[in-house]
Amino acid sequence: MTPILQDAIPHDVTAPRPLPGIAPLDMADWLLVDEAFGPQMAERARLLAERRDDVLAVTEGAGPATEELLQFLLDWLRDHGEGYDISAKSVRRPDGVQVPIDRADPMGTLGHLVQEDLCLMERRGEEHVLTAAVLCFPASWRLSDKIGRPLTTIHVPVPAYDDGIARRVQRLFDGGQPGRPLWRFNALAYAEATLHQPRPRARPAEGGDYPYLRSERQCVLRLPETRACVFSIHTYVMAR
Repeated sequence: MTPILQDAIPHDVTAPRPLPGIAPLDMADWLLVDEAFGPQMAERARLLAERRDDVLAVTEGAGPATEELLQFLLDWLRDHGEGYDISAKSVRRPDGVQVPIDRADPMGTLGHLVQEDLCLMERRGEEHVLTAAVLCFPASWRLSDKIGRPLTTIHVPVPAYDDGIARRVQRLFDGGQPGRPLWRFNALAYAEATLHQPRPRARPAEGGDYPYLRSERQCVLRLPETRACVFSIHTYVMAR
């Protein structure tokens, strides 16, 4: 398969911020369309058709948050989505593809609308729990291992995610306000350009180097009605 690559990464990956590395973001800049939009969306459609159980999950009780997220995103696209045309029953994307709005399948519809993977985190007891997601482009983790689990479990076995970071991230999710998104990024060298990489990061051939750089632009946004937090992930892969 021909690698799906971006020409550049818009944030400076040479200057990563310490975890959690959060900065404020203008609401109009929440979601992005880049030069890999068409190929990435085609890959998302393939994964949703062929491997839906691997890339989409909704837990019991998450229905209201998924429905709110769909309408919230449609409203955002209407206001800020350059190249999108929104009607009552469908969305025409910037690449010309017409996507039906299926309100009985909010996460499935969302998976066909934007480049970002979308995860819903809802407060359950002392922590936020991953209650629903459309995750087509995982970077070395499987949705089935994380769905229904709290933040601290989701981040095992990330070495830098200690108790102090866990408390700061939980405060971030607790304190997020509607209309005031936050963002961060990561960057890691990869041996493969494949977007759907649920397995641990592959090593390059002996004596070789990692030929690709993968970076995720991650945003946290609170929905106003259900108060669920949306964790969006825009994936960049480029040749080093």
